[in-house]
Amino acid sequence: MEAIKTLREKARNVDAKIVLPEGSEPRAIKAAAQISREKISRVILLPSTKGVEETLKAENADMERIEIIDIKNSPLLDKYIDMFYELRKHKGISKDDAKNAIINNSLYFGALMVREGLANGFVAGAVNTTRDVARSCLWCIGLDRAVRTMSSSFIMIVPHKEFGASGVFIYADCGIIPFPSPRQLASIAMTSSELMSIIFEAEPKVAMLSFSTKGSGEMDAIEKIHKAIDIVKEKKPGLMIDGEIQADAALVPEVAKIKAPKSPLKGEANVLIFPNLEAGNISYKLTQRLAKARALGPLLNGLQAPCSDLSRGCTTDDIVDIVAVTALRCAYNKKV
Repeated sequence: MEAIKTLREKARNVDAKIVLPEGSEPRAIKAAAQISREKISRVILLPSTKGVEETLKAENADMERIEIIDIKNSPLLDKYIDMFYELRKHKGISKDDAKNAIINNSLYFGALMVREGLANGFVAGAVNTTRDVARSCLWCIGLDRAVRTMSSSFIMIVPHKEFGASGVFIYADCGIIPFPSPRQLASIAMTSSELMSIIFEAEPKVAMLSFSTKGSGEMDAIEKIHKAIDIVKEKKPGLMIDGEIQADAALVPEVAKIKAPKSPLKGEANVLIFPNLEAGNISYKLTQRLAKARALGPLLNGLQAPCSDLSRGCTTDDIVDIVAVTALRCAYNKKV
């Protein structure tokens, strides 16, 4: 897809350093080789296992752009054990617990590298669950105090370019918060809209989706959306956002003229915010399969550095593209 090609080209100009804590996974190794060849970013692979370097060379990797770290023999090991202990001792972990966590779970080691600035971003999830990836980032990197909510977004690229931003959408939240409060829903909308601006340089047009459009239904769920929009408008008065609104009125100009004639979206929404995790997760999977869309993510929002999760069924290309997206976010994060 043209959008993917553009993402990779833009990422080259950032030259971020991204840590892949699942560096023993064959898909991650092949992705690292491709990323280095195409100069999409620099890569740190964790942990080192026998044959990784040989595999990379067989894949014609640019070894000057790849760092391989053997956690158990790293000079950073003792320091990171101490750091992890200090970060989690309030939860009752012992020094031995911290040592076991760092040695046996490369997610924590990789996240601490980002915390220290030795890596700009973090991509994992090929063999770990979203819960495990999100936990490592939350515990070791921490929340952005200005946001105070970790959530997730998917980039959805559909073949029909008449929808969204030339076929590109941001869907949220599809992976983290089951039942967001109005404040959390507002944070999801604001961080997701930033992704549309940062990654695709398009004006975000945010639809707060519901079963109702402009009062056609009344219940607490609708009131929650209205409260969230009020918060967004106070914090980001220039952001185009509307709701509550049904999906067809958000996406189809002809339907918008009938159902929401006064909506600033005019049926051209490109950032879709779902009322709960159930709706978001179902919707992105249906879009992916029925519309033959490309789904990239989940991207983790609200952290102090750019982090991304992967589907455990991801391909090598998925890893390459998520690294490209994460690298672009690093540029905005001003930590490259």
